[in-house]
Amino acid sequence: MFGAVRRTGRTARERVRPKHGVAMKIPLTDLNTMPEGDFVALLGAVFEHAPWVARAAAARRPFDTVAGLHAGLCAAAAAAPDDLRRALLAGHPELAGRAARDGMIAADSIAEQAVAGLDRLSASEYARFEAMNAAYRSRFGIPFILCVGRHGRASLLKAFEERLESDPETEMRTAEAEVFRIAAIRLGRLVEADGTLRTTGRISTHVLDTVLGRPAAGVAVELVEAVTGTETVPVARAVTNADGRTDVPLIGGRPVPIGVYEIRFALGDYHRRIGMRLPQPPFLDVVPLRFGVAAPEEHYHVPLAATPWSYQTYRGS
Repeated sequence: MFGAVRRTGRTARERVRPKHGVAMKIPLTDLNTMPEGDFVALLGAVFEHAPWVARAAAARRPFDTVAGLHAGLCAAAAAAPDDLRRALLAGHPELAGRAARDGMIAADSIAEQAVAGLDRLSASEYARFEAMNAAYRSRFGIPFILCVGRHGRASLLKAFEERLESDPETEMRTAEAEVFRIAAIRLGRLVEADGTLRTTGRISTHVLDTVLGRPAAGVAVELVEAVTGTETVPVARAVTNADGRTDVPLIGGRPVPIGVYEIRFALGDYHRRIGMRLPQPPFLDVVPLRFGVAAPEEHYHVPLAATPWSYQTYRGS
């Protein structure tokens, strides 16, 4: 427990700073009993530049679950006057905008845009975002808001283009819903309790050697995201262990961004290493499995059952 009610000479934020690089979560029981000022200090950044949301939610305590806490925060935001709700939307930064590139936005937003790769765009890509940001703000009067952690780059751009064609009333509702999604992910990183919000998914794999009838250990695996028909970006690399699995998911602990992915299995190298005689070049060398992710909070298990001459896959669990 963090003992949030006791005064220790440190601020609420200081008591939950990462230690040795590992973020410490706040027990919900502490949040339910701490002074309002500490509650706001700890949760004030869950909604971008809007600590008033946490202050309003503090009066709704106690909360039984993290999901209940999130619902309470969202209800507080939704119950606010229209001008305050619009200011909440206006307080969000543009995606890949000048302020984001200069590091002049909230720390959470910097990290979220970086995970989505928006800090590593080409000059032409930045120019495209600038044009779309300007068009969106001109049409709707607010920045384009998207929970970028749930989208790959292609999905992000598709959503941007589609929402530019929306009507203002619909877009306000959509933007607010995205704010609530962002808040859920931030809250999930901060608070510990039963009833945790479902904000993360994962991609995993498993390789079975169907000639030997056992898991294939030592298979090099690469996960890439297909950005266009010809462009891919690397996401993760791993080697299968004695169980034919990777030690950790290829993506885990966060939403799996919506998009098209490909897992590439170095099957030829594996068969050569275990002493199988293969023609040169082998019939199967690197095996690519391409699949789509539509639900960021779900588990996508993509196994490979293979011989030097054939393979099959399915969506497992």
